[in-house]
Amino acid sequence: MYFNKQEKNNMILKYQKHNHDNGSTPVQIALLTLKINYLQKHFIIHKKDHHSRRGLLDMISQRRKFLNYFKKKNINDYNKLIESLNLRK
Repeated sequence: MYFNKQEKNNMILKYQKHNHDNGSTPVQIALLTLKINYLQKHFIIHKKDHHSRRGLLDMISQRRKFLNYFKKKNINDYNKLIESLNLRK
């Protein structure tokens, strides 16, 4: 797995809307960001891992789709989310 269970649970707890929320858009964006950050560190060591790089590009495009959807639904929460995840400069 990309990260340990505790990191995943902490990310879910931080961005969930209610107690049993595991799949809302902010949670999915946060988990994809966690995976993407891990893979970026992975590619520093393994420069020729092209199969994983393709998976990374798929994750980035999936996150972009979630972000576009979330921006249309709720612009204020979108701005808070990208600020807390440090996605924009």
